[in-house]
This record gives sequence, structure tokens and C-alpha cells, in this order.
Amino acid sequence: MTAFITAPFAWLLMAFYNFTQNYGLAIILFAVALKLILLYPMMRSKHSMMRSARLQPYMKELEKRHEGNKAKYQEEVSKLYKEEKINPMSGCLWSMIPMIILFMLYSVIRNPFTTMMGISSEQFDTIKTTITSLGGTIPTGGYAQLQMASFVHEHFADFASISDKLVNLDFGFLGMNLGDTPSFKFFLEVDWSQTSSWAPALGLFLIPLVSGALSFFSMKVSNAANPTAAQQQGQMKMMMYMMPFVSVYIGFVMPAALGIYWIANSVLAIIQDAILNSYYGKMLDKEDAERRERLRARETELEKKRLETERLKALGATEINKNTSKKKIQASAKAQSNERLAAERSEEKAARRAALGLSNETPDSQVGNRRYARGRAYVEDRYVNPEGAEEATAAAAAVSAVDEAVDSEYAQDTGNDNIDTGNDA
Repeated sequence: MTAFITAPFAWLLMAFYNFTQNYGLAIILFAVALKLILLYPMMRSKHSMMRSARLQPYMKELEKRHEGNKAKYQEEVSKLYKEEKINPMSGCLWSMIPMIILFMLYSVIRNPFTTMMGISSEQFDTIKTTITSLGGTIPTGGYAQLQMASFVHEHFADFASISDKLVNLDFGFLGMNLGDTPSFKFFLEVDWSQTSSWAPALGLFLIPLVSGALSFFSMKVSNAANPTAAQQQGQMKMMMYMMPFVSVYIGFVMPAALGIYWIANSVLAIIQDAILNSYYGKMLDKEDAERRERLRARETELEKKRLETERLKALGATEINKNTSKKKIQASAKAQSNERLAAERSEEKAARRAALGLSNETPDSQVGNRRYARGRAYVEDRYVNPEGAEEATAAAAAVSAVDEAVDSEYAQDTGNDNIDTGNDA
């Protein structure tokens, strides 16, 4: 299964080596080719990540608006992403691609005979036998094929007849053997009097350090146009400092060829992010302006509707909501009709009392909204002022008679015997 997955990577790397006859240059062209192949999805991912970052102010506003209601906040955030057509997880997937490729390339590089060249197991056994016959030793460990490939390169004439697939693979690049693993203790292992001894070792030692530095700078450039939420800033900062250390570690435990790939990949990533940040930055500035205008227009329209509703309410002409039930509409209409009839009765009673010379003040018989709570002809000071009690009682009875007559007439006109007869004076 692994061989099936790594086959395209092995073919591509071998094709570049056959074209350039330079292993280091083949690694760099391999990195360039993968960047071009992944350019379109990476552009989409970058665009999505930058758009998500631009929505942070709106998400903070939603967080304040729905503080304490996490479910509502999540609902509004999902709605915002849907309106803006953003998949917040799209950037996470593609950010893992370089690391996946690194491990695929690692499998290819450490097994040059079986992956890059496609040597069969029988031919591989013949290669090992030939190495032994030439006085060499068969190495063990994960990088045995790399060491054997270096031996074959030095004595290729003795191996050429084994298979037409066998390639004279030279790991040399800028004086270094990219099949070797860098050592952080190289200064204890080299002969400082011989340039040919310490120069290649120093070069190999610097590869992981340069790789880590470029990895840090690459992440810094990538995140420059992607401001994150406060709760995510700590995580991003940790990743920015942790990943370069991981890159340095990988550089010191794996063949130097992987370090060259990581350096090339970081340089290309920096260039790509710088261009995309500028390109999408201008595009998103325009989108932000359009979004602000759209939100402003929406707020203006909502405010206009609110003011119109208030105006209609003041005039008693509020439009009926189409979703309001028939029962509620009927109840509202009845309440408005009763209010109108009550106002008409009040005016009619006042007019008749005035015509008869009766007072329109609230009668002593009324308690709250109950007109006859104390009787129809109640006079509060009848015992304190007995002289005027008879006249006041007659006046109160006359007022009650007028009110009853008006209520009776309205009940007959409307066909409603239960018409409100409360205090509508």
C-alpha cells in the first residue's frame, strides 16, 4: 500500500534527477512542482482563511450581543459563515499537506533502490552480494539503502549489468552528500586541518538550522494577513515557535535531502504567501467595503421599518402581520371596536348631561372602574350636609339615568347586551 502511495513521488523525483543529473537540484525542482500542483487548492484555502480572519470583528460583536448564550452565538456564527460562503475547516486540511508530503518524500529518499529505481528483491540481493564481493559491508538500519547507493555510485561499472533500471545516483550537492544525516556534534568528528573534512560537515549542520529559521519566517508571513481571535492567538504563537524546532529536529535525524526540500518548500511558501497576501488583501478590502455598505443598508432599512411601525401604531393603522392567527385578528378588531364605541358613548353621555345641566364629574357612587359600586344615587356627604343631600341624591340619580339610557341605546344599536358600562366619562 505504501509503495502505491509513494510511487508518484518517486517517479517525479527520478524524472527530475534524470533531467538535471543533480540530486539537490532535483529535490528543489520537486518542491517547485508540488507547489505548482497544489497552487489552486492552496489559493482557495488561503482566500478562505483570510476571509475568515476579516470576519473576526463581526464575530466579536456577535459574542458581545449573545454573551451568556453560547448556543445562540454558535447559531449566528454558522449563519454568518453560510452567508459569506466560508468553510472554517478548509484551511486546516491544506495546512497539513506539506507535512504529509515530507513523510512521503522521506520514504522515497531512504529507499532509492526499491522506490526510485524499482529494483526487484532478486536484483537487490545481487547488489548486496556484489558489494560484499568488492570488500564493502552491508549496512543496517533505516538508511541502509542510502549508504549502499553511495557505494554503488563509487563502483557503478561493477553494478551496471545487474539491471537496466539501476541508476548511477550521485547524492552530491554543493560539496555535501545529501544521503548523509547532519550531526550536531560534527565539530568533534571532523579534521579541522582539512577543508574537505569540515566544510561538508558544516554545510550539513547548517541545513537544519536554516530550515528552522525559514520555517519560522514562513509562518510569520503566512499569519501576517490572518488576525486571529484572542483565544486563538496563544495557540498560533505556540505553533509559530514550536514548528521551527520540529523542523530542526527532523533535519538532524533524517537525511540532508529532506532538509533541502524543507528549505525549498519554505522559501516557495514565503514567496507564495507574500503574493497571495497582497492579491487577496486588495480583493478583501473591496469585499469589506461592500459588506459594510450592505450591513449599513440593512440597518437603515430596519430602522425605517421600525419608525414606520411606530407611526402606524400612533395612528392606529398598524398593518396586520400575515402570520397572525385569525383568532388574534378578530380579538384585536373587537378590542378596537369596543374602544371606539366606549369613546362615542362617553361623548354622548357628556353631551346629554350638559344639556340637562348635570355635572360631568366622576360620581361619588363610583369606585375604580365600577360606576355603581356604592349605589346608583350615592352622595358621600349626605349625613354631613343633610340640607343638600336630597338635591345631590336627585342629581346623582339623574346622571345614572342618563348613562343607563345611553348604554341601552348603544346595546340595541350594536346588538351587544354585554357592552361595557364602566367609567367612560
